[in-house]
Amino acid sequence: MALRTHNIKPSPDSKKKKKRVGRGNGSGKGTYCGRGIKGQRARSGGKSKTFFRGIKDDIQKIPKLGGFTSYKDDKEVVNLELLGGKFEEGEEVTPWTLKEKGLVSKPNKGVKILGRGELEKELVFVNCDASDSAKEAIEAAGGEIKSE
Repeated sequence: MALRTHNIKPSPDSKKKKKRVGRGNGSGKGTYCGRGIKGQRARSGGKSKTFFRGIKDDIQKIPKLGGFTSYKDDKEVVNLELLGGKFEEGEEVTPWTLKEKGLVSKPNKGVKILGRGELEKELVFVNCDASDSAKEAIEAAGGEIKSE
């Protein structure tokens, strides 16, 4: 059935009547109007929205948030399997050349080469970190890793 103006009905909650206090004792909310006798919470403006009473023990049972979050950016990662088709034999691989080839988006963060896949070309890696397996594969292919 399509929603049209003639078949829209209000929700039951919207038809609920507001509680009227201070309309005589016969209503059940007369004299003190449900606020008790005297005190800050009996006055107008005296009711606090966040009113915790007797929950200190419960709060103390909750453990504090542990751990550590570093503000340093994570390095961008590139696997060896992606490098073979993008670079020529003996070419120099830097974070900026990786950006030009579309393998990383933010070279300022730094780049780490991971060892998934095989490398068949002799490449020179400059200012790139590498995992142990990637170092082995690079050196096996005849390449080297430099840091300037």
